[in-house]
Amino acid sequence: MSDIQDPEAEPSSVPFATDRSSVRKSTSADQKAINAVIGRAFFDDPIAAYLFPNIHARRTGFGAFAELSMAQFAGAGMTYVTDPVQGAAIWRSPSPPPLSIWRQIGLAFRLFFIVGRAYDRAIRLSEVMEKHHFKEPHWYLATLGTDPDFQGRGLGSALLEPILTRCDRESRLAYLESSKESNIPFYRRHGFEVHEEIRIPNGPIIWSMVRPPR
Repeated sequence: MSDIQDPEAEPSSVPFATDRSSVRKSTSADQKAINAVIGRAFFDDPIAAYLFPNIHARRTGFGAFAELSMAQFAGAGMTYVTDPVQGAAIWRSPSPPPLSIWRQIGLAFRLFFIVGRAYDRAIRLSEVMEKHHFKEPHWYLATLGTDPDFQGRGLGSALLEPILTRCDRESRLAYLESSKESNIPFYRRHGFEVHEEIRIPNGPIIWSMVRPPR
């Protein structure tokens, strides 16, 4: 299994007839493919460009950055992928347990190795996002990305479906941060509304969005 583990049991595969694909929980065998698809999906994203201004290192770097999020959420997160892996959604469950000091140190070293000279930017980004992060218990969508060659086929919606359905069933909020204003209409179609506009010092704007249960 991957470092992302489901705190509660859910069906392992959810079919979606609209695109003849399926969505399932990731396994450790999917990690390389997840990194690759997230790197391609976020190549032109403002946050990816902020952390990895070198375009030659951006795909690999942002893919590794997404993997770090999965490691940070270990025991309190869940990643869904399409089968085959053409997209991925990385979630953190409500009320995650605190990280030990040794795990925090280990993650900090991994972050430094990934972003290099942009470490100060990464820390600044993390601090600002943590300061503005929604306080009520919620499912947190840390990353949603689909391969550019397969966008527009409903894969993003399919990847959202398992957790949003769970949110409705359990009367839970969902929360995300979008670093592309053009993505806001997509999330609105799934019930999210803009909560706050967050400005990163000398960096991009992020729109936080909240979805109440239906």
